[in-house]
Amino acid sequence: MTKIIIAAKSDNNVIGKSNDLVWHMPADLKFFKSKTRGKLVIMGRKTFASIGNKPLPGRPTIIITRNPEFTAEECRVVNNIDKAFELAEQDGADEVYILGGAQIYEKTIGSADKMFITEIKSTFEGDAFFPEIDKNYWVEVSRETFEPDEKNKYPYAFVEYHRK
Repeated sequence: MTKIIIAAKSDNNVIGKSNDLVWHMPADLKFFKSKTRGKLVIMGRKTFASIGNKPLPGRPTIIITRNPEFTAEECRVVNNIDKAFELAEQDGADEVYILGGAQIYEKTIGSADKMFITEIKSTFEGDAFFPEIDKNYWVEVSRETFEPDEKNKYPYAFVEYHRK
């Protein structure tokens, strides 16, 4: 099973503030949807809350939380990342996408096989950060760079990394 982190981050590694995105980039949302549609996804409870407390359409969802009372309709809930990966394996998932947030990225960056990172070419204030990408363990295999346009306010790049 291939474990894939997918995230959008700013130049200063911000991924969010007050449990929300700090930018609106339709191109990134379209990219995210194209990569994750039909794939099993894993996310933390706060990320799940930030997307409306419902699963994303067409994506079986596993939520990680330390709250033993937490339940979510049409989702499975576990209390750690290893159990989430076990469920994904039991489901026969060939790929699993890790959607965050910051704590989940921190816990999975050491075991992920690939990363799809949207780099938003600006800096933002935030309270959630993506971990540093250590080039000793990751190699950039592709990059598509784009200038701002009428829908996407900031320059950005879609970057794919593979574990060395």
